[in-house]
Amino acid sequence: MERITSFAINHLVLQPGLYVSRKDRWNDCVVTTFDMRITAPNREPVIDMPALHTIEHMAATYLRNSQLKDKVVYFGPMGCRTGCYLVMFGDLSSEDIVDLVIDMCDFIIGYEGEIPGATPVECGNYSEQNLNMAKFYIKRYKENLIDNRFFTYPE
Repeated sequence: MERITSFAINHLVLQPGLYVSRKDRWNDCVVTTFDMRITAPNREPVIDMPALHTIEHMAATYLRNSQLKDKVVYFGPMGCRTGCYLVMFGDLSSEDIVDLVIDMCDFIIGYEGEIPGATPVECGNYSEQNLNMAKFYIKRYKENLIDNRFFTYPE
């Protein structure tokens, strides 16, 4: 069986950042998967589920209402709970979307009110949300992204 590309990344040295995880091609269509790594794997605590669930709701809402909404395929959490995947149409780089991701962070950090999609009709686990902790993680992530600009996976 082929080894999955993401398992080939050395998670012992991976830092919070915005990485191109992979690019998939089908005929003339290119889809880029971004690794939005929020915490340092195996060195920092993972993101708690209520905060990660809120990040998913808030980020998906923002991205699907952004100027690039037609390029957004998917946004969702990683199983390891150290970040999220953002999948977009196009042959893109981290530099191409860093401003979008920073704006998304600002949206989450500044958001007040009811979490979009967090009702029993709209979500299968609507009550497991934590906006304050989502803001904490995303504020930290944004600061790391701006200060360090980790865009290339470590060797």
